[in-house]
Amino acid sequence: MPVRKNKYFREPLEEIKVEKGKSISKLLHEMSKTGFQGKMLGKAANVWAEMLDQKDLTIIMGLTGSMSTTGMWKIICWLIENRFIDVLISTGANISEDILAGTGGTYWQGSRAVDDADLYKEKVDRFYDVFADEYQYREMESMLADFMGTLDLSRSYSSREFMYRLGKELSRSGIPSIAASAYKAKVPIFSPAIIDSGYGVAAMHFLNRGHHLNIDQVKDMEEATKVAMKAKKTGVIYVGGGVPKDFAQLLAVVQELRTQKDCPHDYAIQITTDSPQWGGLSGCTLEEAISWGKTSAGGKNVVCYCDATIALPLISHALAEKVQKRKNCPDFSWLFEE
Repeated sequence: MPVRKNKYFREPLEEIKVEKGKSISKLLHEMSKTGFQGKMLGKAANVWAEMLDQKDLTIIMGLTGSMSTTGMWKIICWLIENRFIDVLISTGANISEDILAGTGGTYWQGSRAVDDADLYKEKVDRFYDVFADEYQYREMESMLADFMGTLDLSRSYSSREFMYRLGKELSRSGIPSIAASAYKAKVPIFSPAIIDSGYGVAAMHFLNRGHHLNIDQVKDMEEATKVAMKAKKTGVIYVGGGVPKDFAQLLAVVQELRTQKDCPHDYAIQITTDSPQWGGLSGCTLEEAISWGKTSAGGKNVVCYCDATIALPLISHALAEKVQKRKNCPDFSWLFEE
């Protein structure tokens, strides 16, 4: 059959052939040449791999959702340890619920078809189809309150400073966690809504003991902006949306205000299940972010509409196969001077 010439017919779709022993990275690359969200998942993996090969690029991840409770926290640790991300902006939940597991607590495979009133009676917390022990949560929150008592309460802390000191303590205590991995790799963690989590409950425990901890979120923005301004280029990876996504996007806006120059992120990947038509930040497209100067119109931008518990393990394993070592990591020693 003759091939008709047309400006829209540029790249032919390629079918996937089943092969025994095919690597995940090869499968995702083949998926990038198909259609729908399989194509976008493959493109996200390809763009992330390209980001790792760039010089003078700072990679920022925004992390939302209930990732740690679903067993994803060790993947985040691996990404940090290998410097496949340079900065983590996370909800407080993801960087506290991993500590429960790291201290010997357990998340259980459960079911969404269950009597939640009975779960409440049994002190079992439910995350869709994952169960957790409320008493273990209370122990974790009490431990965080104990840690708060080791800090200098005469001063305020950015969430980045707080997480650095917590990571140092967790590392010293041999507790595997995202914060401990970040401390050892000197990767800053920002949590611009940290009290919306177990940290908020821990702070209230601490307050009941007669002490007050001050987390300065304006200092968060100031420190994060300095990180972005020192970078020649930035790339962002959003797992979900929410506050971490907007915090990362606003870094481009604040830089523009300070420098009077356009400072959009050069790369952007988003993995989300939210839709744009409702007008929410979590679902808004990267094209919409271009109108704010948050994302570059000439950059490589990929949105994959997929559950992150599917996308994140696949992409991470593909990166492990494709990238032996990242050579061009930014140095944040200036930020971590005690």
